[in-house]
Amino acid sequence: MTAPTPHQPASTPLTQFTSRVLDNVARVLVGKEDVTRLALAGILAGGHVLLEDAPGTGKTMLARALAASLGLDFRRVQFTPDLLPGDVTGLSVYRPATATFEFVPGPIFTGVLLADEINRATPKTQSALLEAMGEGQVTESGVTHRLAQPFVVIATQNPVEHEGTYRLPEAQLDRFLLRLSVGYPTLEEEVRLLGRLQGAHPIHTLEAVTTPQELLAAQAQVREVFVATDVRRYVAGLVARTRAHPLVTLGGGPRASLALQGVAQALAAQEGRSFVTPDDVQRAAPGVLAHRLTLNIEARLQGTAAEQVVADVLRAEPVPVESRDDAAHAPLQVTPA
Repeated sequence: MTAPTPHQPASTPLTQFTSRVLDNVARVLVGKEDVTRLALAGILAGGHVLLEDAPGTGKTMLARALAASLGLDFRRVQFTPDLLPGDVTGLSVYRPATATFEFVPGPIFTGVLLADEINRATPKTQSALLEAMGEGQVTESGVTHRLAQPFVVIATQNPVEHEGTYRLPEAQLDRFLLRLSVGYPTLEEEVRLLGRLQGAHPIHTLEAVTTPQELLAAQAQVREVFVATDVRRYVAGLVARTRAHPLVTLGGGPRASLALQGVAQALAAQEGRSFVTPDDVQRAAPGVLAHRLTLNIEARLQGTAAEQVVADVLRAEPVPVESRDDAAHAPLQVTPA
């Protein structure tokens, strides 16, 4: 077989899986391959994704297109100030005929839960997601109910300075593997979008291009992607620098390190590699780390964003040199279910 060039990923079942999903989502979203690839990497790493951007940029459409492409059951909850925790997780209902309480599952019992405009709900309702996102289960009236796998929360939110929003608690933000911005399209992309959506919206006819079983198999293979000791040290060093940065009061913890390694593994697998490089870590770092940082008052007065702090950290941490042992790993082989 001809060796792939640096710009041509090795063809593996997982790269083919990625291409199918990206191409399908591109039928709905124009020019958003980078953010779609990162969001898919978060799902392949077994995590949840937070999409933060201004209204009308395609956050909800990206979530719907990913759910449809992956062939997962999909439920959407519009988060509002009057939404209660039980409206999301479910609650026990008294049945007079049997004089017993019966648990009625909420919309969280699905494959993909779209938590739309999550920061418009109260912190109490937001916290209802914590157990489900962290442990894949819901506990109600002392009884634990397991969620089916795969389970993914894709949440959207408007920037916190917008009217009628609540800031997500740090514990809730930390449960999201990635926070991504969809961004505005270029002029040419917007022109193409107008033409594509002039008739019926393609989201209504978008079909699955994979199955839940294939996704579970791909997630298992991503966890097997090799991470050299020097790259692990690089990951840990980056996260440690966020804790020591002079503009940060609360940096990334061990969960941030695990998230950074997991997304880097998924990005490597998408490229057909069975080993992680520092480039994979650097590509993953802004989406994984920025939302986990709490900046001090000096940073806020200076107008410094968390993404700028992550950029500082990436410049400061020495980058390991790829070893021959790492480069010798064969392209990742994944057998779909």
